[in-house]
Amino acid sequence: MNFQRGRAREEPEINLIPMIDVLLVILIFLMITTTYSKFAGLEINLPTADTQQAQEQPNEVNVVVTATGDVLVNKAPVSGRDVGSISAALRRAAGDAREPVVIINADAKATHQSVIDVMQAAQLGGLSHISFATQQAQKK
Repeated sequence: MNFQRGRAREEPEINLIPMIDVLLVILIFLMITTTYSKFAGLEINLPTADTQQAQEQPNEVNVVVTATGDVLVNKAPVSGRDVGSISAALRRAAGDAREPVVIINADAKATHQSVIDVMQAAQLGGLSHISFATQQAQKK
């Protein structure tokens, strides 16, 4: 028995206005609760490697940081690992060179602190030009 013979069947519809209201509230909540952080970073310009070997300049000071944290300035070991002794060795190696460039060759397994110590020593010694040596990735 069909008691609803005279009634027309209503199509179901989705009311979009409440859904838009909910989405706007969620958007406002996310905008208010989101924190915007500025990340401080160290901007480093790494040298590019050409196929030819770069000629060593007379105003370069080569610093090697080994995996164990030992520091060598122009292939001469530094007696201490503290910033003061590294800075003195850098000043001796720079001599009277005009605007010497400190090139840091750090082992891949060297601690981050030992590299930062070399950078602080260079700053303490008045050597503001620092570069990092890299090796070209081997093609497989």
